[in-house]
Amino acid sequence: MAAGNGSKTAGRLYDIMVFGASGFTGQFVVEEVARAAAAAGEGQLCGGRLRWAVAGRSREKLRAVLERAAERLGKAAFGEEVGVLLCDVGDAGSLATMARQTRLVLSCVGPYRFLGEPVVQACVENGASCIDISGEPQFLEGMYLKYNEKAAEKGVYVVGSCGFDSIPADMGVIYTRDKLKGTLTAVESFLSVKSGAEGVCVHDGTWKSAVYGLADEGNLKKLRKKIGYAPVPVVGAKLKKRGFLFYNQEFKEYCIPFMGSDGSVVKRTQRYLHTELQETPVQYGGYVNVGGLGSVIKLMFAGMLFLLLVKFNFGRKLLTKYPEFFSAGRFTKEGPTQKQMDGTSFTMTFFGEGYSEGQDPQNGKPNVKICTEVKGPEPGYIATPIAMVQAAVSLLEDAASLPKRGGVYSPGAAFSKTKLIDRLNKRGVEFSVISKPEV
Repeated sequence: MAAGNGSKTAGRLYDIMVFGASGFTGQFVVEEVARAAAAAGEGQLCGGRLRWAVAGRSREKLRAVLERAAERLGKAAFGEEVGVLLCDVGDAGSLATMARQTRLVLSCVGPYRFLGEPVVQACVENGASCIDISGEPQFLEGMYLKYNEKAAEKGVYVVGSCGFDSIPADMGVIYTRDKLKGTLTAVESFLSVKSGAEGVCVHDGTWKSAVYGLADEGNLKKLRKKIGYAPVPVVGAKLKKRGFLFYNQEFKEYCIPFMGSDGSVVKRTQRYLHTELQETPVQYGGYVNVGGLGSVIKLMFAGMLFLLLVKFNFGRKLLTKYPEFFSAGRFTKEGPTQKQMDGTSFTMTFFGEGYSEGQDPQNGKPNVKICTEVKGPEPGYIATPIAMVQAAVSLLEDAASLPKRGGVYSPGAAFSKTKLIDRLNKRGVEFSVISKPEV
């Protein structure tokens, strides 16, 4: 692959290193990197070759994951061309050795609040870029506070939340903005997840991140004070916050606010685009469609129990020990079966409003609307690896379109000028305009 962001990393052995490759999510990321490498080999990337490696604690497990990926792609087993490195998040020396050999690390070891920082630190200190799939605002913003300046000095990019959290939302807002003729000032998104007969299931790693994240919300406020973010001005009509539960006429379903990192990630992107590139900031609200009244009642009970238990140490222990029980079977230690994943898909619908060309957004009511959507396969283990790996390809291939300085970025801040959306479209995470603006 072409030497992309500066020749500093041109002499490195690998373009991409998948760290935590034998973890539950890591195995799917490996499969997706193998696909990207095959595409590169067929001349679909300018460098013509993607050199990659896997890293983790157990050589046997890493070999098994590579065998699985080769089998899934219908290929002969990978030979020496794919590197295998032994590396442990608790061993800083091994992380430094890993980071020195690659241009980019894909960090798949979570919960990131406990295991993410050593990887970021090793990457920044050793001149490698780093991408993760964290949906934990405290980790993402904490890394910004600690490593943004250092990453800028080194000319490397640390881009968090490059999975289902929060590429569809963050890039979806940018896509909606780019498709509106005029000035987009506010967007709401609604997520629907459809499942087949086998139902939906998520690995308990995501559950753990949610448990610790909600337990620690107070510290997130302190962290934000410390960062001292510049306020993002409200342009156009102020977007009204909706209640915790409301009925959506568009979908004929009840909705709740989306609990993941999307809101905080979109806000960071919009702040960056406003302060650094003088673009009009877009207000954003993210919601999830939860279905009819029966689903709402079930969700209420589960939610109240969760919020009660999460406040106490023994409660958190119970929640993390018995994810299946407390999530009514949604989160399991085994994660979803292939059949469950194949039967699941998501659609995120964006309703935007703004001002037509020539209209001043500071005056009067919005006079244009637009509806767009991002849709794709199962979010956690099919769409997430696609998003992460295409973000990686954009970082390596579209170097001239990245922010001028290195640093710790949200996906939209890093990739708004790259070909990421085109790349995602080609891999089945599809962005489209549903209805054009009517003035």
